[in-house]
Amino acid sequence: MKFLMRDRMFSIGDDHWITTEHGDKAFLVDGKVLRVSDTFELKDPSGVKVAVIKKKIVSVRDAMKIERDGETIATVKKKLFTPFRDKYEAHLDDGREFEIHGNILDHEFDIEDDNGDRVARISRKWFTLRDTYGIDIEDGQDVPLLLCVAVCVDHLQRMEGHGD
Repeated sequence: MKFLMRDRMFSIGDDHWITTEHGDKAFLVDGKVLRVSDTFELKDPSGVKVAVIKKKIVSVRDAMKIERDGETIATVKKKLFTPFRDKYEAHLDDGREFEIHGNILDHEFDIEDDNGDRVARISRKWFTLRDTYGIDIEDGQDVPLLLCVAVCVDHLQRMEGHGD
């Protein structure tokens, strides 16, 4: 299923809808204000919180954690050694890892599981709207988790000064 996100939509204090490719509201990203760290909540259309994304305050590298029901389910950070292009990784609480690679700055990248299978593709090419990009999530995958991973990569990239 494909979802549509606005580029640079994740600002603290801003609320934005992630829609389906058909324009239906799928998830609300609620940028929380008055928090010590960057915090976003992902809510379904009825307002139920399905995940929370927080920037880790003390970390050697910038990292963000994804929580579900108060438990950390994933941590997303930039890989240390990437000589030719930006790569990010997501460490899941169940021991799995996702590798995020491609042209992060231009929103043309894949999220792959630890078997090298693509679980999601992020692309700006699918939509003609300016400042938008799509996230195509493979069937059977954890949609809220993968949307949160994409939010984290977008936010971490901007924090490095590459997305402004």
